[in-house]
Amino acid sequence: MTHEGILFVSGTSTGVGKTIVTAAVAALARAAGQHVAVVKLAQTGVHDGPGSDVPDLETVTRLSGVTDVHELARFPDPLSPEAAARVSGLPPVDFGRARARIEELHATSDLVLVEGAGGLLVRYDSDGATLADLATALNQQGLDAPVLIVTAAGLGTLNHTALTLEAAAARKVTTAGVVIGSWPRDPGLAERENLIDLETLTGGPLTGVLPADSGTLPADKFEAVARDGLARRLGGVRVCN
Repeated sequence: MTHEGILFVSGTSTGVGKTIVTAAVAALARAAGQHVAVVKLAQTGVHDGPGSDVPDLETVTRLSGVTDVHELARFPDPLSPEAAARVSGLPPVDFGRARARIEELHATSDLVLVEGAGGLLVRYDSDGATLADLATALNQQGLDAPVLIVTAAGLGTLNHTALTLEAAAARKVTTAGVVIGSWPRDPGLAERENLIDLETLTGGPLTGVLPADSGTLPADKFEAVARDGLARRLGGVRVCN
C-alpha cells in the first residue's frame, strides 16, 4: 500500500534528510504504478557556479526516477526562505500560487509530495506564512494533506520532535508519522536510546528509518533501501504504526 493524495514532508530542523525521505516515498509510489508529482516550495543555498549545492529536486529525480517536479522559488543564500528572499531582493514564495499549483497537480496525479524547507514553522514571507499554514489551507479546501515529519537520530532530536508534534497538533495539522532520515551505520548509545524514546513520543513504532548515505546509492539499490526502511503505509515493508 502506498500513500495517495497530498503528502507534505517537513523536518524537525535542517539537514535531517527531508529530500532523501521525499525521494524514498516517491520511488516506492512510482514503483507501484502511481503518477507522482513533487513540489519544492523554496530551494535555498543554490546559485550558479562552483560551491553550489545540488538542487533537491535533481536528487529526487536521480534517486526515484520521478520527473514531474516543480520548484516554486530559488534563492542563492542558505537561509530560511523568508530571509533568503529578503537579502536577495527576490519576491518570496506566493502561497496562493503554491496552493493553486498543488491543487492542479492533485487533480492529475495519484500522489503529490510537497517538500518544505527546514521545519514546520519556518517563515516563507514577511507575513510569517509557514508550511503548517499551507497544510491547513489545503485541509480547509477539503483536501487531505498530512505532514510526514523527518527527524534526526542523535542528541537533541527528542526535544525537536516533541516540539514539532505539539506545534502540528496545536494547529490541527494531521501528521503522517515520523521518519528518521539518516540512521548511522554505527549508532551510539544516544541513537539507540533515542529510537526507544522517539517511539514513546509517537505512541508506537516509527513510520520509517533510512540509513545514512542512502542518497549516494544508485536508483535500483535506493528503491530497495526505501522499501526496507519505510512503513507499509508509504509502500515499504517495515512494520510500523
